[in-house]
Amino acid sequence: MNVTVYVEGGGTRRALKNQCRQGFSEFFRSAGLSGRMPRIFAGGGRRATYDSYRTALAKATESNFAVLLVDSEGPVAARSDAWTHLNVHDKWEKPRGATDDAAHLMVQCMEAWFLADKSALVKFFGDSFNENSLPRRADVEGVSKGDIARGLEMATRQCKRKGAYDKGRHSFAILAELDAKRVATGSPRAKQLIDTLLERAS
Repeated sequence: MNVTVYVEGGGTRRALKNQCRQGFSEFFRSAGLSGRMPRIFAGGGRRATYDSYRTALAKATESNFAVLLVDSEGPVAARSDAWTHLNVHDKWEKPRGATDDAAHLMVQCMEAWFLADKSALVKFFGDSFNENSLPRRADVEGVSKGDIARGLEMATRQCKRKGAYDKGRHSFAILAELDAKRVATGSPRAKQLIDTLLERAS
């Protein structure tokens, strides 16, 4: 099965899209997908990613599996699947031909995964990184985007070598350093994504 993940991120610049693809590729390799890696499509903006996914799905054959991966942009009801959340939050319809396991969410944003593997942040930013400034909830999916952003800003404000956290400069480089298995332990939705890719790519 040929798997392609249509992921929100990468903006409109080629260099940033390349960083996005590399970051997710390394993350999925860490998850145990070496030898059966999905193709990463950096969709840029949220709506553009969904539109690219729908176009690809309309052209897909039985040997292809397309996955949509976007930020949830807010809390997700415990029993809500990704398509239901996206319909409520974004008014996006589940495209014809899409399976229940074809949509996945980074809850509440990709940076929540960083909180599940804080050791990667310490390693990336160095000795001046203030881990105590990060949100301390064990349930990383319950931390709001605003709290994550403020925590990263405070934790990195003294970092001279890398500077304060900047999404464009740092996010995908950090993603590449994460231990995906540790992230899956802290984020049920990340585990769901990884389990789906492992199953579909086999």
